[in-house]
Amino acid sequence: MADTIAAIATGAGVSAIGILRLSGERAIAVANAVFKPYGGASIADAADRKLYYGELFDCRGDLLDICLCTVSRGPNSYTGEDTAEFQCHGSPVVLAEGLRALFAQGARQATRGEFTKRAFLNGRMDLSQAEAVVDLIDAETAEAARNAVGQLAGVMGEKFRVIYSGLTDIMAHFHAVIDYPDEDIEDFQLAGYRASLQGYCRDLEALLATFDRGRILRFGVKSAIIGCPNAGKSSLLNALVGYDRAIVTEIPGTTRDTIEERVRLGEVLLALSDTAGIRGTADPVERIGVERAVSAARSAQLVLAVIDGARPLSDGDRQVLDQAKKAPHAIAVVNKADLPQAVDLSEIRAIVPTVVTLSAKTGQGMSDLSAAVEAMFGGQAPAVQGELITNARHADAARRALECIRSALEAMDSGITPDAVLTEVESAMAAIGEVTGATVREDVTDRIFERFCVGK
Repeated sequence: MADTIAAIATGAGVSAIGILRLSGERAIAVANAVFKPYGGASIADAADRKLYYGELFDCRGDLLDICLCTVSRGPNSYTGEDTAEFQCHGSPVVLAEGLRALFAQGARQATRGEFTKRAFLNGRMDLSQAEAVVDLIDAETAEAARNAVGQLAGVMGEKFRVIYSGLTDIMAHFHAVIDYPDEDIEDFQLAGYRASLQGYCRDLEALLATFDRGRILRFGVKSAIIGCPNAGKSSLLNALVGYDRAIVTEIPGTTRDTIEERVRLGEVLLALSDTAGIRGTADPVERIGVERAVSAARSAQLVLAVIDGARPLSDGDRQVLDQAKKAPHAIAVVNKADLPQAVDLSEIRAIVPTVVTLSAKTGQGMSDLSAAVEAMFGGQAPAVQGELITNARHADAARRALECIRSALEAMDSGITPDAVLTEVESAMAAIGEVTGATVREDVTDRIFERFCVGK
């Protein structure tokens, strides 16, 4: 990591402020070559984490921008290396030309997530904290942001580190007795660690129990809109997303394929699918759409069953409601409240108890739908920041560690020798180390940072 990297660290569009970022052993020298503070100071002599106002020059030495520059020397910086950052006017042209000037002084283009990867490799954060950076950037609700920033602060990593440290103590005691028999070391009695291993099992079980909620927090509640043709499914989707995402016509069967969107209702994020109208059809293309609609409903955590309230309940509507009630959560959405109502709500409630009446066309009753969804998914006590597992990789590692410790306890009960039991303990340590980065392979590290954007 001796080379110096540079990147634009803000979005591609026009903005008030745009940031150029440098990290590496020549970061401050590169910054000094292209930036001259007002007042005669030099960036090479600049104090850490202090903003300097001055002139930024392009590759030809012409004035490019009047902006701010700050430096942070390693190891007390984000990456653990010398860093520099320019806060420019947010013109894409200015940022591109500024980046070219940095390249001309010997910096190279940073890859995806390379700044945060260097922070991890230099010990400035563990792997769970590094992954929390991109989760915080991607957060779509306030609760998701709070959990991500908690993980960035080290809450989740500390839970795993405590377990890892305890397992390390067990392994160290065993090997000290074996390797140094003449030393005055307390005899290793595996049974004396039973309570500790049982406690680690409980800790891992508690962590894994947060994953379902954490997955919803990160990806949203997997939801499906189903209904008969022309019940208003696509109109409901358009009303929820706030624009005409789906084509709406009076022709039955207009929606042929599944349309997916992420929608926030209150503080609940929905990963929402609008599906083809459920009905018998001879059209082979529409039939595939109906099959996908049924499949989406079967795999959904929440089904919104849309019923046309302007006509009596049909056999097709009953089929839709029967499909909806199989889901873990279901809401019957009686649409077209702006028209004279002909449907019997008591008949609907007999199949799906939660019923909301609304008009996707006028917006009447949409707040009632939001309240119903929040009652189902938003009523849990707020989590401590960072304590929810939101990452499938972390959950898998915790699950494998738990299985190994359980196997170790079972081996103890079977009277197997300590070295065989501790093989399971060592495997548990390896699994936990994948969360914090203590044992993670280079190829896994590379794959993790592929999720990042350039400049972070």
